[in-house]
Amino acid sequence: MLALVKQQPLVLKYHNGPLLKGNITVHLLWYGTFTPTQRSIILDFIQSLSSTSRTNSPSVFSWWKTTESYRGGPCTLVVGNQILDNRYSLGKSLKTHHLLQLASKINKKPAAPKGHAIHVILTSADVAVEDFCINQCGTHGSGRFGGKRVAYSWVGNPVKQCPGQCAWPFHQPVYGPQTKPLVSPNGDVGVDGMVINLATVLAGAVTNPFDDGYYQGPASAPLEAVSACTGIFGKGAYPGYAGNVLVDKTTGASYNAVGVRGRKFLLPAMWDPVSSTCKTLV
Repeated sequence: MLALVKQQPLVLKYHNGPLLKGNITVHLLWYGTFTPTQRSIILDFIQSLSSTSRTNSPSVFSWWKTTESYRGGPCTLVVGNQILDNRYSLGKSLKTHHLLQLASKINKKPAAPKGHAIHVILTSADVAVEDFCINQCGTHGSGRFGGKRVAYSWVGNPVKQCPGQCAWPFHQPVYGPQTKPLVSPNGDVGVDGMVINLATVLAGAVTNPFDDGYYQGPASAPLEAVSACTGIFGKGAYPGYAGNVLVDKTTGASYNAVGVRGRKFLLPAMWDPVSSTCKTLV
């Protein structure tokens, strides 16, 4: 009889607040120790979100294009200022208010273009952040910098602290079915996990930047564009199984999106307002 029960469509309600649309500058603060290769993986991902240059299908650009279906049309991301804080200016154990402090640092750097912006803080594997690994792999919010309300996002490298929670499916999960981990597309379990979590918080930041955009559930713990579709990377996904994704014949790595310079990524499903479903690229 269970097979006859029709699944209800997933609906993220619009709460009448502003979304981030149009041209958006993504400012980055690298907190801690990142190699040039690690930074290039994340930069390539961000640049791929709005790159219209011809890439193999399925593309990162087509994944991000789903955000156009949310009110207000497209949002085009460009990388703005970058700050390297490899001296751990606030130490190696950060509270939530420290993230706001770091986000405001990016704003103080000269030559930040006007218009919408998202301030992104990326913390390295040796930095502990409040609630990291306990109930979040990244987050987004907003603060007032220079009298203006600005969106920020944070994602940490989970490879040492909680790869089973925040770098799945590239590591054995902490709970649930113990399926074999997938091979990460860029050979870096922590940073490939960061890409999944960065995709999640960036989609949330543009569709629910100030807690009154698109979400389901309480505003204090909302299910958003990607977090409403947790654990789904391809068709046929179920708890413990990421879904039917693509595999690189040479490296054996799993991916479902191709970006600039042929870089491959595994990106989570995003809720599509048109179909009221979690949309996957493959």
